Amino acid sequence: MGYNFAVTVDQVAFEAPNRLAVLSVDGEGHEKRLDYEGLRRMTNRLASGLSRMGLTPRQKVLVLLPRGIEAYAVYLALLKLGTTILPGSEMLRAGDVQYRVRHAGVSTVIVHHSLLHVIDEIRAANPSLVRFYSVGGAREGWTLLDDVSELGSEGDFCAETSDDDIAFLSYTSGTTAGPKGVVHTYTWPREHLKVAGTYWFDARPGEVSWATAGPGWAKWVWSPFVSILGNGATAFVYQGRFQPETYLNLMAKHKVEMLCATPTEYRLMAKVDNLSQYKLNLRSAVSAGEPLNREVIDTFRREFSVTVRDGYGQTENSLLVGTLQDMEVKPGSMGKPFPGMKVAIIDDEGNELPVNEVGHIAVHRSFPALFKGYLNDPERTHQAYRGEWYVTGDKGRMDEDGYFWFEGRSDDIIISAGYTIGPFEVEDALVKHPKVAECAVVASPDAERGHVVKAFVVLRNPSDKDDPNLVSQLQEHVKNVTAPYKYPRAIQFVDTLPKTTSGKIRRIELRELEAHRAE
Repeated sequence: MGYNFAVTVDQVAFEAPNRLAVLSVDGEGHEKRLDYEGLRRMTNRLASGLSRMGLTPRQKVLVLLPRGIEAYAVYLALLKLGTTILPGSEMLRAGDVQYRVRHAGVSTVIVHHSLLHVIDEIRAANPSLVRFYSVGGAREGWTLLDDVSELGSEGDFCAETSDDDIAFLSYTSGTTAGPKGVVHTYTWPREHLKVAGTYWFDARPGEVSWATAGPGWAKWVWSPFVSILGNGATAFVYQGRFQPETYLNLMAKHKVEMLCATPTEYRLMAKVDNLSQYKLNLRSAVSAGEPLNREVIDTFRREFSVTVRDGYGQTENSLLVGTLQDMEVKPGSMGKPFPGMKVAIIDDEGNELPVNEVGHIAVHRSFPALFKGYLNDPERTHQAYRGEWYVTGDKGRMDEDGYFWFEGRSDDIIISAGYTIGPFEVEDALVKHPKVAECAVVASPDAERGHVVKAFVVLRNPSDKDDPNLVSQLQEHVKNVTAPYKYPRAIQFVDTLPKTTSGKIRRIELRELEAHRAE
């Protein structure tokens, strides 16, 4: 039998059954707690119950759940079943979900009761869907997941899996086509723990650890799920909305010792007045998703005696570069590649570049935590490589001490407040509006979010740009068509878009225009 991360978590339960596994706090302050033995029994019941309902290894299961204990239990149960998990954000709309269902051939959905309408909108048109499970409430055509658990047993349950079986199928934005299904096998959590979960995200057994990413993102699998439970720590979960003062109060009250948050969250916390009033117990703090500001590092050092350490990785791999514990921090740098990690700056032909020369950030295909390819897409998989190197799509340079420095995207992907957004999906949504003739979407620099989505829009009737409500109408339209986090926070109406001689939009020209405007 191959490696299964759920067995690793069960081992914690055998060794420390009463240790707290998950502490969940809702927006009103109500708490739920679950120890490792309770988590083991819960996931055994759910896995065996789902098995009795006909769910078998290697079937693909789309999960749409918010933060909470249920997400941990569902993911572990599905791994015990040997299925393939498609993490899905609760912000996905029906079109986003349908794309994933059809592309992957999803048979089963496990959905929070507030999102049932998203699936109901597409279920009739997608015959591959045969099982519909709801968490927290159900209606006609849905089976309550608690009822499935009642069919199961608390005895040890784990299906036979192979190291080549797909454990996680995460979708990431494309630049000119739909999202790509990133394939990670059952061995990926083990390799991730060896690197990011040891040298960077260094949660310790029993330590209250808070990683703020929400389910549905590869980062949730990375940190709140694998790195915390795999280290036998306690996963702190907050189900309310982000407010910097609330986050600081929660960390103080629950004695959070390990924090992993986005640079945007750190930036906003660092701006709170009278920070010294918050008595934090932080031992370790890390950040990933976009470059971290020096001001944030200085503020957290001064106020809380902790160094916020930057890190860099992608859905397609694991953390590749980071500032490790006890490593000298170079503010603005992403840190160094992890021990034994072959990461380099290369040119277009795949040749390694000299110190301080800007090129592609790339990782060697021998890296064990590298993805196995894009599902059903050999062409895009092939395009991601330059010889033996997987190219991340980011530009960077390496200094004389081996530290890596981010220099920007080499493609049109937008990273905003930790979200990765492809221009294609936003443009596709915008042109569905009857007043839009064509458009181009690019990253625009922003002090708080790093970048925001900006749309340059050509209208069918140029006089419509005088309508004071049109910008908000277009923004709401995008939120309704695709996930709301992708909506353009800035819209500029133009007469024409810059294009190549063959008619392709030159987004790079618009990106450079925005970069110069922000200087």
